[in-house]
Amino acid sequence: MNILFELNFVISLVRKNIFSLRYSILFFLLFFVSCHHNKDVSKKVDIKPAVSKTHIVAEKLGVSEKEIKNKKLYTFIGEWYGTPYKYSGCDKNGIDCSCFTGTLYLKVYGKTVARNSALIYKDCERIKTSHLKEGDFVFFKIGSKDVSHVGIYLKGNKFVHASTSKGVMISDLEEPYFKKYYFEAGRLRN
Repeated sequence: MNILFELNFVISLVRKNIFSLRYSILFFLLFFVSCHHNKDVSKKVDIKPAVSKTHIVAEKLGVSEKEIKNKKLYTFIGEWYGTPYKYSGCDKNGIDCSCFTGTLYLKVYGKTVARNSALIYKDCERIKTSHLKEGDFVFFKIGSKDVSHVGIYLKGNKFVHASTSKGVMISDLEEPYFKKYYFEAGRLRN
């Protein structure tokens, strides 16, 4: 409808005493303001393409998504990335390092591991850090004489774990903190 037609329509209603002049002007203004604009609102929508879970993890590792071979592993990590740490927690509301490691191993590799980092350590054969492969365990002694923290090795000295300060995250074995507390690497016995 054009504006002239609408104005004529409102005037005809006033003449027929269907609307008072006051209500007619109000009706016209509301209708005009609410229904007629020349702005292209579609340009204001900022649509960003969805980013895959593996893309997020690949970015953290400093590799392209195409370089990731074990999609199941990296999709799992992407789904859990940023989950907060919670002592003895075992769900997306909060998780500790051993439960995260155990859940990852079960979902990605179909294997069950112990629910405690020290017991996981006992179930592994020791390997040299230079021989680490994706899916191997990295163990730490933090404020303890026993193994107290565990993560899963990925590549390029990077490992995934549930950190007490930042939750599920990817860290580097060369970071001073982890260099200080790193104990050994292990591979689950068959």
